[in-house]
Amino acid sequence: MTTRLLLLSTGCALAILMTSAAGCNNEKAEKKASEINSEITNETNQPEMEMKTHTPTPDATHPGGTKVKIKTKFGDMVAVLYDETPKHRDNFLKLAREGFFDGLLFHRCIKGFMVQGGDPESRNAAAGKMLGSGGPGYTVDAEFNSKFIHKKGALSAARQGDQVNPEKKSSGSQFYIVQGQPTANPQSTVAYTPEQKQIYTTSGGTPFLDGAYTVFGEVIEGLDVIDKIASQPTKPGDRPMEDIVMDIDVIN
Repeated sequence: MTTRLLLLSTGCALAILMTSAAGCNNEKAEKKASEINSEITNETNQPEMEMKTHTPTPDATHPGGTKVKIKTKFGDMVAVLYDETPKHRDNFLKLAREGFFDGLLFHRCIKGFMVQGGDPESRNAAAGKMLGSGGPGYTVDAEFNSKFIHKKGALSAARQGDQVNPEKKSSGSQFYIVQGQPTANPQSTVAYTPEQKQIYTTSGGTPFLDGAYTVFGEVIEGLDVIDKIASQPTKPGDRPMEDIVMDIDVIN
């Protein structure tokens, strides 16, 4: 059975939150939440090596606030990596400088939710191949920070589900970028500031993921590229019908 790194923890609670956050799209959201949660049972076959923990050595030459450019056929996105999540920042920069991400796919795209990539098995992957279980062979410790929410453009780390990963450690390479949708009543385990509530009301996002997945950066240029990627037709498993290849460069 193919395993996949997914973005939601198991259980009914998140499915309910996703439904309530979607407002008039309740029926679609409930169906999608059910599909995602049902897939989580596949994660128990994730290779044991993926559960090792990696603590990157801080890179003094590239402090927090470093920007990366994510290049696609639909345009470029510029993202800034946060100071306050140094383990994720340094790991992402290391992989980007090594060319780890170059030629990989955005292998899982769900309109109104997010676009996901970073699986090394997606490089030159055959059509129809199930993707989402690959990584560099280690995880990164969670770095939750209530300042950083899953607003549109949030750059966050994918991970295995809670049943096999109770510490919520992040995949060593797989990440997702939030598209989301506006919601007037954001709900999660996080207490939002008025400013954060306003962001969810106007720009949108996926508040039900807050406090469960590490947000370690955000797209500051090219938000429209997220929309273009997320709108592409997909096959079963949410893989785009036409491959969407990425290259990632460190730009400062």
